[in-house]
Amino acid sequence: MSNRLIVLLLIIGGFGVLTTRAVMDAGYVGLFMSSFGSLSGTQIFFDLVILGVLACIWMVNDARERGLVAWPFILITLLAGSFGPLLYLVVRELRSPAPDSARARAATRATS
Repeated sequence: MSNRLIVLLLIIGGFGVLTTRAVMDAGYVGLFMSSFGSLSGTQIFFDLVILGVLACIWMVNDARERGLVAWPFILITLLAGSFGPLLYLVVRELRSPAPDSARARAATRATS
């Protein structure tokens, strides 16, 4: 098991505990409603929405290059936020080596 995979699993575990406690405290809908209690909370909410959209675009492009399927992780992102990209990174680490084009670019940069 690689160090990257261990770190990802630790992040998912810790974030999962935090999310579970937050849902138990406020409820699933309550998590969203508390974001709109202040202007700063609303700003943070929309900032995270923008990051989620960007993560989905990245997952689609990266999955295409690696021969993976992105839609389950996009669905998870829509329903559970950061868990989608985090789980995608785990699956990417387990199933797919770097695409040849990325390896070629890295080799070109190293020799330049």
